Amino acid sequence: MSEPTSTKPYLIRALFEWCVDNGYTPHLLVTVNGQTRVPMAYVKDGEIVLNLGPAATKDLQMSNDAISFSARFSGVSTSLYVPISAVRGIYARENGHGMFFEPEPEVAEDSTPEAAPPESPKKPTLTIVK
Repeated sequence: MSEPTSTKPYLIRALFEWCVDNGYTPHLLVTVNGQTRVPMAYVKDGEIVLNLGPAATKDLQMSNDAISFSARFSGVSTSLYVPISAVRGIYARENGHGMFFEPEPEVAEDSTPEAAPPESPKKPTLTIVK
């Protein structure tokens, strides 16, 4: 049986919808790493806070792997890409309610995890029950 998908992207989408439904401004706290595409001029201490509100973003896509959208920074349209692993939290700007996540280790883009040795499939057996 394969390992279940992470709950993190589902929780991020749910809290985003909760913010929007209640008239709050969803903000995303992101750890900037080699896979994250954000305007570096706005990064402080290796992190950036992004406004995900509908008025602040264009073409917002939230998949199980990443969040991508366009936003304006100092009047310049910029394409952003945030891997789900880089998301540290999502919260409402107005009241701070939301959820924060444990930091995840950065995975280098060119490295691949070592393959685990294949498990030998168990042969079916019959047991006599008296």
